[in-house]
Amino acid sequence: MSIRVVVADDQDLVRTGLAMILGAQSDLEVVGEAADGPGALDLAIRLRPDVLLVDIRMPGLDGIEVTRRLAGPDVADPMAVVVITTFDLDEYVLGALRAGARGFLLKDAGPQLLVQAIHAAADGDALIAPNVTRRLLATFADQAPAVPAQPLDPLTPREEEVLALVARGRTNAEIAAELFVGLSTVKSHITSLMTKLGARNRVEIAIWAYDTGRARAS
Repeated sequence: MSIRVVVADDQDLVRTGLAMILGAQSDLEVVGEAADGPGALDLAIRLRPDVLLVDIRMPGLDGIEVTRRLAGPDVADPMAVVVITTFDLDEYVLGALRAGARGFLLKDAGPQLLVQAIHAAADGDALIAPNVTRRLLATFADQAPAVPAQPLDPLTPREEEVLALVARGRTNAEIAAELFVGLSTVKSHITSLMTKLGARNRVEIAIWAYDTGRARAS
């Protein structure tokens, strides 16, 4: 079954290009396009796509607000949203992730990374452009409290290792290879982390790692 995608960008040429890249994939289907924030919100609610690909700077409502309304902490049935933008300002990145985005890409990321991000979001995973992940670590790790918080059910040493790798933007396969464990083991640890931290996806796991000082640039 194809992954259904809505594309929202206020620049006609960019929106058309994104739709063409995604539509060329045999397992992706672009079911709607929007040129502004209210249009993106309306299409997402009416069509309920598997993934919404949304630009940050759009008229009416920006991409962060659209993301918050569709995937924010108070949304009972959050939608998979991937944010794409020309502007890699830190406040945009963190704002999008805290609003519930499952991915953040720059428009020069290239077709392959774009397709990977859509697949990851549809699978309940997340993908953040590697250069963005590294900068986030460098920017926010130093703002952590002196004594990192522990959840009510403390993390195991192995979960701490998986947490740090998730925060660095590693995929499940990369984590498995680095820790010399099976893919199913990594998935089990990530599920446990989400339960202990009250996180809905690995982006929220990464944000918690930034906030508590566990994430360090590498």
